[in-house]
Amino acid sequence: MAVIKHSHQRVGVFIDTQNIYHSARNLYQSRANFENILKETVGDRALIRALAYVITTESGDEKNFFEALEKLGIEIKTKDLQIFFGGAKKADWDVGLAVDAISLAPKLDVIVLVSGDGDFVPLVQFLRLNMGIRVEVASFGKSTSGKLKEEADDFVDLCEHPEKYLIRQRGTAPHKKPVGQKPVGN
Repeated sequence: MAVIKHSHQRVGVFIDTQNIYHSARNLYQSRANFENILKETVGDRALIRALAYVITTESGDEKNFFEALEKLGIEIKTKDLQIFFGGAKKADWDVGLAVDAISLAPKLDVIVLVSGDGDFVPLVQFLRLNMGIRVEVASFGKSTSGKLKEEADDFVDLCEHPEKYLIRQRGTAPHKKPVGQKPVGN
């Protein structure tokens, strides 16, 4: 079935920043290009809100990254990295992202979830079935939950065009498909 996208659709974009960051780093040893991801997922539709869920550390090294996201018009939601006795660390925004998506859903026609985390499957199901919201997912397909792909109304696989969705590091070769993936056309 063809996915209908038109300029009158009100879109909210919810970015699981840690998930996308780690997928780009693990698959491509690179950083995600959030500007292009936002442009691709919204298209010519009306962007109502874009929110990125991020973790802050004691060192504050992420400050420039947060500022770059804000310059793109992406609202930042921050949470401190929790470090437990014994050294265990926790950084999780799943519940916060889900609550925001459900809260904003009445003002939107489409929710774009930028994450490959299968923990969001119940959220996608709830938004679609109980609230009548179209849910689109954008993430790196190689690290995305199969069930999340199935439940979404549309799936944008960032692995299909890594050169578009990754930031090329100075002095490195252009981005290629992940190791083990056959080149297109062969």
